[in-house]
Amino acid sequence: MPPTDASTDAGADPAPRPAYRSGTGTGADSQDTLDLRLPDELLALRTADTGTATPRAPAFPSTPAFPSIPAFPLREDLLDHVGDWGPAPTPAGVLHLVPVHVERDLPLVARWMNDPAVAAFWELSGPEQVTEQHLRTQLAGDGRSVPCLGVLDGTPMSYWEIYRADLDPLARHYPARPHDTGIHLLIGGVAHRGRGTGTVLLRAVSDLVLDRRPSCARVVAEPDLRNTPSVSAFLSAGFRFSAEVDLPGKRAALMVRDRTLRDLL
Repeated sequence: MPPTDASTDAGADPAPRPAYRSGTGTGADSQDTLDLRLPDELLALRTADTGTATPRAPAFPSTPAFPSIPAFPLREDLLDHVGDWGPAPTPAGVLHLVPVHVERDLPLVARWMNDPAVAAFWELSGPEQVTEQHLRTQLAGDGRSVPCLGVLDGTPMSYWEIYRADLDPLARHYPARPHDTGIHLLIGGVAHRGRGTGTVLLRAVSDLVLDRRPSCARVVAEPDLRNTPSVSAFLSAGFRFSAEVDLPGKRAALMVRDRTLRDLL
């Protein structure tokens, strides 16, 4: 989740982590996920759905530059259907979060991961299979992390991971609250780096989270402390510095955007 980049403004967000990766990230995700019990109502839905077709997420927004493709089916509604959150108007343009479709998006995301500025923090450089495993691990999971493209005015230019921080190994390292939602970001389009775009998008996406997930009181992130541009971008986007936390492979700045403070910061 460079930046949020070499930055959120210059490149990428520090280590994506729906499942923690060692180092600032290794090529493949570990399976170190929290053994937390899903709510009874979700378990009931899974039981009731046995033997039937899996519900499909809403189709992607269609633009001339980015045609519609059916979204990967989300088996649980742990993030309130990210693909259905709708557009987010920003000073940089209209942003859509579009859930990743591996067959369509892998070449683009893998190319971004091989950008040296991004690779330094995400550590997913190398053959496409490295990025593919990272994406499929999330898409084949229980829905607690959703990889997305950030499509700005019809052009895919950033990669996001929206995840349930309270169900993530991150929750072992800070006083998590139910429905805390985490975000990771990398800006893949070089033309969008270093112009404050990361700050604009971080504010817009964290607003989307708070608007579309009424049960979520906080949006969190954990950029590497060494990544000063990323920490600065989060601060400018309305996050506050909460604590320093030791995570596998890095010392991170725990950044928090509170629902109660969203109009003040």
